[in-house]
Order: sequence, then structure tokens, then C-alpha cells
Amino acid sequence: MASLQENLQRLQEIAANPKAQLDRYLKSGRQVVGCFPIYTPEVLADAAGLVPMGMWGAQTEFSLAKKYLVPFACPIMQSCMELALGGKYAGVKAVMISPMCDTLRCITQDFKFGVKDIVSIPFTLPQNRRITAAIQYLTEEYGHVKERLEEIYEVEIREEAIAKSIECYNQHSRAMRRFAQLANRHLDIITPTMRHGVFKSAWFMTKAEHLAYLRQIIGQLESLPDYEFTGKRVILTGITGEPDSFLKILEDHNMAVVGDDLAQEMRQYRTEIPEGDNGIVRLAKQWMERIDPMAHEDELRRVELLHGLCRENAADAVIVCLMKFCDPEEYEYVAYSQELKDAGITVLSVDIDQQPNSYDQARTRIETLAEML
Repeated sequence: MASLQENLQRLQEIAANPKAQLDRYLKSGRQVVGCFPIYTPEVLADAAGLVPMGMWGAQTEFSLAKKYLVPFACPIMQSCMELALGGKYAGVKAVMISPMCDTLRCITQDFKFGVKDIVSIPFTLPQNRRITAAIQYLTEEYGHVKERLEEIYEVEIREEAIAKSIECYNQHSRAMRRFAQLANRHLDIITPTMRHGVFKSAWFMTKAEHLAYLRQIIGQLESLPDYEFTGKRVILTGITGEPDSFLKILEDHNMAVVGDDLAQEMRQYRTEIPEGDNGIVRLAKQWMERIDPMAHEDELRRVELLHGLCRENAADAVIVCLMKFCDPEEYEYVAYSQELKDAGITVLSVDIDQQPNSYDQARTRIETLAEML
């Protein structure tokens, strides 16, 4: 069995180079479906024997994407378009896209007309989630996605296969939550960049493969004595906490990430797929329970979530990773940041981008935060 460091390093490598992972799957004969952020029905692809791979863009300059997206569009979507138009997703037959924000609505059409060799499978997640009709509607939408996957990839997605995949995904969610707990007891090993790599790598592997790594890592961490961390403990919230150059700034100032509400990380794993007899209905019901700024909320549950994360993990501050031009995140920030400040919690916002950036301003702000705490 590989050592703890070897397992962690392998996940870092996969997180840093998803293209190599894509090529590995294709070379082995596996078929891959792309999953735009966030909340695509990965389970259906997994049940079909396909490999669902996340599409989170990369640190790159935007050139080709400018033909389709305005400069103030979400950097992740601009990056994904840039990579697609540049042929980086070659071998992927189809992508699943949910128009959860203005830029994703554009992407459903831009991808359809701009990337001719990859089929776009759009579907809509209902925003009024507290009515029975919402479940019925999403069940029909997921049914359409299932039919399109079967048609494009020439596969059959059986109910028993969906149930098996659901169980795997739920086990993976539990393992991710357990890893996050253990990470806080070993902050000398699980640095911010290391923690991020474990979470991000899950987007570029089958959940069964990633779960196998997690189980080894969890067992190895459980066998070690707890580490007494003397630095500052922070919670991250936003879409992503990358690139690594940003996370290394935290490390340079003796800060550890002890929890997060990031769309790319723990936000994915808090809500398991409920029990039931119909797999697609179970997937629809899961959406109804998620806490996410992309989803309509009658009340701002994010404040309670972040407050609880700070309390449970003895956090010194919340760092808001504001993706540039992300309207849903920026809209909520005004409300929840003030409520957190009123509760005595230190809040710092940092702009996140997918174009090459020195993050000098972020370094200055984090250095000031470290001196204040």
C-alpha cells in the first residue's frame, strides 16, 4: 500500500493536470462526459459506465473565448470556452450544463454553436424548490438527460445501476466529510494546498477510484497523533479557493483552512442523496435540500452555516473567495458578510480570477489580516 504522502501527492498531480487524467481514461477505452459547474447529475453518467469529469477551466489567457463571451463574464466559463475552442476537451462526446447563472445560460448556446464536435446537454434546475411540482419538473429534466446520454453514448442506464452509483456517491460524500474532520487534526500535513488538491482531484476521477484513495488516507491519518497547530484558522467560502498561488499565501502567513463553503469543495458533500425507490426522483430530491447561493432561498441559510463552521472549528476568520463577475456570490456577500461581522466574526474578501495573476493585492490583504488576528 502506498504511503500517506504518496497518496496525497498522487491526488495533487491529478488535480493539477486533469488533461492527463482525461487522456488516461480515453486511452483505456473509457468514455467521458464533461460536467460544467455545478450540480450536474453525475450519477446518471456513472451508472452508464461513463466517466463524469468536472470542467473548472484553468489559469489561462482568454483569446478564442472573447468571440462568444463578454469580458465581464464568469472567468471559469470563459476559461472552459477557451479550452474547448482550443481542442483541450478532445475525446469528450458530450457535456452536461445547467443554466444556473447568466453566464451559464449563455454557455448553453455558445457551446452548442461554437464547439461543434461536443454535444451540449442542457437541463434546468428549478429555483422554487419548496413545492411538489419542483420535484416532478426536475425528475423530467433528469429523465431527458438520461435519454440523451443513452442516445449519444449508445448505452442503457438501468435502475439498479443508478441505485449502485447513488450508494457509491453517498459513501464518497461521507468519506470527504470524514477527511475534512481529520484534516483539522493534522494541519501540519494537510496544508491549504494539500487539502484543496484532495477535494479538486475528485472532479477528475470516478468516485469509486477517488473513494479508494480517501479510505487509505483516512486510515493513515487516523493512525497518527493529533498535531497542535498554533497558527490562525480560517474558513473559506465562495466558488473556488484556487489557484495554489493564492493558497500558498495563506501558508506563508501560518494560516490553515479548517473548513469551507466552496462550490468546488465541501458544498458538494454536505447533502446526501436520500433513500427511495426511484433513482432519478432521489436525485431530484437531493437538489431541494442543498444550501447554495445559486439556488433560490427563502432565507439566507448561509449565515447560519458559516457561523456554525466558525464555532465548530474554532476559526479566527472567514475569507470570502469572490470569483470576479460572479453575480450570485457578490449579491449574497453584502448580506451575509455584514451579519457575520455583527456576530463578531472577522471577514475578509479576496478577488479570485482564472487569468494569470500575481495576487499581490491578496497577499497584502492577508498579511494585514494575519497581523490583526
